[in-house]
Amino acid sequence: MEFGTETLDLVGYAASVVVLLAFFMKNINTLRIVNSVGCVLFIIYGLLFDLPNLPIIITNVGILLVNGYYLFLKKEMPKVKEDK
Repeated sequence: MEFGTETLDLVGYAASVVVLLAFFMKNINTLRIVNSVGCVLFIIYGLLFDLPNLPIIITNVGILLVNGYYLFLKKEMPKVKEDK
């Protein structure tokens, strides 16, 4: 399956924008969900190269697994004490 440079670039830019948007989220779970969408887009981006770009794929699979762990397996997040 061949994709043009424009398609490849668009997927990469979309992934970058979604990951950037995740850092504007105040709720950590929302941040992890939005970041996970960005990771999936980056995984797709890495797979679209003629030879799959393993550093991009491996890194984003790892981040996706960490996000999944905190979203689905470790439900309880420790509370941070506020200094007064």
